[in-house]
Amino acid sequence: MYAGNRFDRHPDRAAFVMASSGETVSYAELERRTNRLAHLLRAAGLKRLDHYAIFMENNSRYLECNGAGERSGLYYTCINSYLTAGELAYIVDNSESQLLVTSISKLPVAREALASCPRVRRCLVVDGGDTVRALDDPRFVDFTEAAAKYPDTPIADECLGTPMLYSSGTTGRPKGILRPLPENPPSEPLPLFHFLNTLWQCEEGMRYLSPAPLYHSAPQANVALAIRNGGTVVIMEHFDPEQYLQLVQQHRITHTQLVPTMFSRMLKLPEGVRRRYDLSSLKIAVHAAAPCPVPVKAQMIDWWGPIIHEYYGATEGLGFTACNTAEWLAHRGTVGKVMLGDLHVLDEQMQPVPKGQSGELWFKTATPFVYFNDPERTQASRSVDGTMSTVGDVGYLDDDGFLHLTDRSTFMIISGGVNIYPQECENLLITHPQVLDAAVFGVPNEDLGEEVKAVVQPVAGVAGDDAFAQSLIAFCREQLAPMKCPRTVDFTDALPRLPTGKLYKKPLRDTYWQGHGKSRIV
Repeated sequence: MYAGNRFDRHPDRAAFVMASSGETVSYAELERRTNRLAHLLRAAGLKRLDHYAIFMENNSRYLECNGAGERSGLYYTCINSYLTAGELAYIVDNSESQLLVTSISKLPVAREALASCPRVRRCLVVDGGDTVRALDDPRFVDFTEAAAKYPDTPIADECLGTPMLYSSGTTGRPKGILRPLPENPPSEPLPLFHFLNTLWQCEEGMRYLSPAPLYHSAPQANVALAIRNGGTVVIMEHFDPEQYLQLVQQHRITHTQLVPTMFSRMLKLPEGVRRRYDLSSLKIAVHAAAPCPVPVKAQMIDWWGPIIHEYYGATEGLGFTACNTAEWLAHRGTVGKVMLGDLHVLDEQMQPVPKGQSGELWFKTATPFVYFNDPERTQASRSVDGTMSTVGDVGYLDDDGFLHLTDRSTFMIISGGVNIYPQECENLLITHPQVLDAAVFGVPNEDLGEEVKAVVQPVAGVAGDDAFAQSLIAFCREQLAPMKCPRTVDFTDALPRLPTGKLYKKPLRDTYWQGHGKSRIV
């Protein structure tokens, strides 16, 4: 990721800029930082193929924490910075991490978690300072002070490392995704990253705006590729729709990657705000992570022009589809044609379904992986003959071979024997001008087994009352078959949507199944 000739060719060029603080780190400084941390990791006893973890918000030390692993032959696990201590402890322990990097703001959660993580011998705390020095625990040390003791030249045994990320856990316990790691030099990334470099149209000297959490796979990979291409990355500490537009103008951004909820937030800005900023520098705006409602994407194309590219792929790297703006306009709602892997759309008997009919998506796996320390779930993701893998997504191919996602199989609603995929209704509700976010799922119904429920986050100033609920049901019935529409609507101040854009339905839906025997949660 961060090793290679870019440091030598552009030592004074900004490798990255922190959006809010303006802190800028050059390629030469990033080189020195990653080298020091690589030496520290070796001194801490981590050898090739060992594991460490990173648990912190977007900050100016995040990229060197990734880069040190990339040039030390290590697996590093970037962890959702919003997790509880129990959730953090599970991933740190399950990943067999021997060292944790965290920040001063996350230190209380990290300390609680590490009480259950005996393998972790050292915890580096960014901006730890006097707070860490006052702790009566030698495992905790200030990040900068600890790294400053080591040389800023490369370690003697540099070799390629890679992330071992965890699935987001939207349907159960998160799983570590382990890829085979050859003994390559750091300048030779895994084949998957060569593919992504082409898919995302990365180029020399690109200016990339990263509005998403750096612990997530796609933003992390795109940032890494921008660095490999000698570009400058602008990292948002957190997403704000107007700040995003301002940053595009200020830094003359050429490339970016977003999720559909970011589109929705920007489209709900006042017209005057949206038109205030010059976005003409943008060449490529990539989006993925969740299905994008057709009206939302159409409005974005009207606003930004034919620069919007979409792809579909799981962190596991089973396969990828992609489409450009013209292809999407000809096949509205598609996530593209297969670009990597061999896709099969199959029914419950593992038989192919006709074009236009939904089935579970299985790929003849494009990139090898296993779920770390979890042979049972690895086996469950494979076909009987072991040649294909799935993550449980459901969709169909149209007559021209373009893939359309329907939902996750685990969120399918079975109402009166009819299979209903709630994504279509969610996508519709989010287009309502008074809806900020929406979740649709099945809840118990004594007669039908399940019925369709919507939980909606209204825009500021809109009352979540019965009148609004009934108007939303009517809105859905105007455009969808009645069986796909919610029978009831509840309201909330905020939905459990991950910063990566994925809707975390599990705890939300769980509350409606308590006391009803066997839950449909998996």
